[in-house]
Amino acid sequence: MGESEALDGEGRSSGGIMKIQLHPHAIERANERGATKDEVEDTVLHGEEFPVKHSRTGFRKTTIFNDTWQGEKFYAKQIECYAVKENDIWLVISVIVRYF
Repeated sequence: MGESEALDGEGRSSGGIMKIQLHPHAIERANERGATKDEVEDTVLHGEEFPVKHSRTGFRKTTIFNDTWQGEKFYAKQIECYAVKENDIWLVISVIVRYF
């Protein structure tokens, strides 16, 4: 977990403070796919939660984008994060971004 960026936010289940930490792989993927750290944090805190393989948890949130990405106009942006919970920390391990 060494050089991961730590983000603080309101916890999902406990209502208290939940830390969100991005693995270096997730930071790299978010940057290359056009997601900000704030968007990733918002997705984990407020997005739809769903189970994924290998005891991981997925979080998904679609927002209005109405902008250009890589030269093409899109109206919506969907962030999907895959995370594991370690004690009271969500460790985001990867980030997928879809544009519609």
